[in-house]
Amino acid sequence: MIEKICNNLTKKIRKEMPDIGDERAEIINYGLQLVIGEIPKIILLILISWALGVLKLTLLALVLILPYRTVSGGVHLKTHIGCIIATTIMYTGNAFLSQYLIWSNNFIKYVTVFLIWGISMIMIKKYAPADTQDVPILRKKERKIKKILSFIFMTLTLIIALTIRNNIISNLLIIGVAFQTITITQFIYKLTKNKYGYLENIKIENLKV
Repeated sequence: MIEKICNNLTKKIRKEMPDIGDERAEIINYGLQLVIGEIPKIILLILISWALGVLKLTLLALVLILPYRTVSGGVHLKTHIGCIIATTIMYTGNAFLSQYLIWSNNFIKYVTVFLIWGISMIMIKKYAPADTQDVPILRKKERKIKKILSFIFMTLTLIIALTIRNNIISNLLIIGVAFQTITITQFIYKLTKNKYGYLENIKIENLKV
């Protein structure tokens, strides 16, 4: 249904702007699917979160991790159902777990955060910004800026998590960083049958040489 709506909108746009080529039309269509596809996903996310009694925490989890996710990227599931499930796990699951995660002492919390920070640093260096074949990030300057911002936002998020007194919000930040870092890893890309846009383009260029 969503795909049909986006295809019709793309056709209308191309009719109004004949200079748009096939490649650019595909990008427009993909962008429309992302925007329009977000509407039912957000509605379902709100309903599920409300039913579980964690609506406010889910929205907070979404907002708190948004800066890190925006610059580091991550997988995009190819079906709307899969995307809804993944989004629900990532944000509603985070909100639900954050209420019940209690650290027995600060030492364990610091060690856990340090491990998450270390693993995230390695994953960011290797994969961020984690793009896709549909929307690759090919400009080296843009990739460099987003990689640097990924390091900064991830680190700041964990520092805030260690300094804030509210345990639930602290947990939202820690779990949120862990979940987001997982979405840029090669394992998740293979599991969800995604391919990195930039890396795939490098392979193609190497084959041409």
